[in-house]
Amino acid sequence: MLPFAITGDQRLRLQREDLNARGRDLTAVPLRDAARAYGRIAASSFGGPAAQIAVIHRVVVEEKRWLDEPAFVRALSFCMLLPGPEAQQLVTYVGWRLHGLRGGLAAGLLFVAPGFATMLLLSILYATAADVSFVAALFVGLKPAVLPVVLEAVVRLKRRAAGGLLGTMIAAMAFVAIFAFHVPFPLIVLGGALAGFLAERRATPLTPSDVPAEVTGEWQRTLRVAGAWLLIWLVPVAFIVLVLGRDHVLATQAAFFSKVAVVTFGGAYAVLAYVAQQAVDVFGWLTPGEMLDGLGLAETTPGPLIMVVQFVAFLGAFRQAGSLDPILAGILGSLVTVWVTFAPSFLFILVGAPWIERITRIHRLAAALAGVTAAVVGVVLNLGVWFAVHTLFANVSDRSFGRMSLPVPDPSSFQPAVALIAIAAAIALFRFRISLLWVLAGGAALGVVARALGVV
Repeated sequence: MLPFAITGDQRLRLQREDLNARGRDLTAVPLRDAARAYGRIAASSFGGPAAQIAVIHRVVVEEKRWLDEPAFVRALSFCMLLPGPEAQQLVTYVGWRLHGLRGGLAAGLLFVAPGFATMLLLSILYATAADVSFVAALFVGLKPAVLPVVLEAVVRLKRRAAGGLLGTMIAAMAFVAIFAFHVPFPLIVLGGALAGFLAERRATPLTPSDVPAEVTGEWQRTLRVAGAWLLIWLVPVAFIVLVLGRDHVLATQAAFFSKVAVVTFGGAYAVLAYVAQQAVDVFGWLTPGEMLDGLGLAETTPGPLIMVVQFVAFLGAFRQAGSLDPILAGILGSLVTVWVTFAPSFLFILVGAPWIERITRIHRLAAALAGVTAAVVGVVLNLGVWFAVHTLFANVSDRSFGRMSLPVPDPSSFQPAVALIAIAAAIALFRFRISLLWVLAGGAALGVVARALGVV
C-alpha cells in the first residue's frame, strides 16, 4: 500500500459512521460514478469560492448525500483553516472519504482540470493578441446564473452550522470583522476557535487518556504521508533548478509560487496583492493592467480563483523564454506553477483528513472546531455578499467610514439584465429543478445575447 493512502479500516470506519447517520452505504458508490460527479462540479465551478462551495454542497450533500450537513461543515471548517484554495481542498476531502487516495486525487485533479485548460487557452490567445471578446461575453451570464446557488448555500450553512446563540454571535462578529474591518482571516479563525474552546464548560481537561488509542499509531502514517507529498511537491522544483539554473524564469516561478502556495490563507484575494506586486514590479512578467485582465479571466472561468497565477506565469515565461519557443515556455510555466500551487493542497488534505473526525471526539477541541465553523459561516456570508454586489453592479469601490471600509456599489451601474439572468436561474433551479449545467449553459447564452445587444 502507498504510504499516503487511506487505510481500509479508516475508510470503512468513516463510511460506517455515514451509514449510521443517513442509512446509505457509501461503499456501493463506484469510483467512476463519483468521478462523473466531480467532473460536473468542476464544470459548474464558476464565480469564486462562494459559488464553488455552494455547488459542492448542492451535489455532495443534497443530491448524492455522500456527506451529511454536519460532516460537510466540519470538512469546510478544516479546509478554511489551511492555506490554498478551500473549494479544491474540500472536494479532495470528499473524494478521499469515499475512495481513499484514488478518490482524493480524482476529485482534486478533476476540479482543477477545466480551469487549467480554459486558462491556458485564454492565456495563449491573450499573449498572441487574439480577440477574446466572445469568450468574455460568454462568461457574462455565468456569474448571475450561479448567484442563486451561492445565496441558497449561505442560508443553509447559517441555519445548519451556526446553531444556538453563541454560534450566531460568532458568525455575525466574523462577518462584520472581515466585511467591514478587513481583519485577517487567520485571526478570525483563531477568535472563533478560542470562543468555542472557552465556552465548553462540560469538558474535563484534556489528558492523554482522552485521546483514542488508534491516534497514537496514526502519527507514523501522518509523517509518511507528509514526507511522500513533500517529495512529490519539491523534487520537480529541485530538478528544474538543477537543469535550467537558479536564474531561469521557470526556476524562479517554481520557487516563487511554491512560497505563495503556503501563505494563501483566507482565499486568493488575501495574497493577490503580493503576487501582483512581485510579478509586476520585481520580476517584470506583466503590467498592472494585464494583471487585472488575468484576474477578470480567472473570476469568470471554472476552477479556483488562484488560477490567475497560471496566467501570470504564462505571460512571464512567454516573454522571458530564452532559447525556448515562447508558446512552449508559456505552457511549461503554466504547468510548473499549477503543480507547485496544488501539490501543497493535496499534501495538507491527505495529511489532515484522517484527523477531522477524531478531533470531534475530544470535547474541547470539538468545541473549538465548532467555533471555527461558526466563524466560517460569517466568512462565507462575506463571500456571498461580495459576490452578489460585484455581480449585480458594474462599478463597486471601497469607501472608508472611520475605521470601516465597505464595498459601495454605484447605483447607476446596476445591471438589470444581469439581475434578470439571476432571477431566471433561480426559478429554473428551485421551481423547475433544472440541472445546474443546463442553467449555466442558458446563462452563458443569455450573457452573449446581452453583450451583443449592448445592455451589459
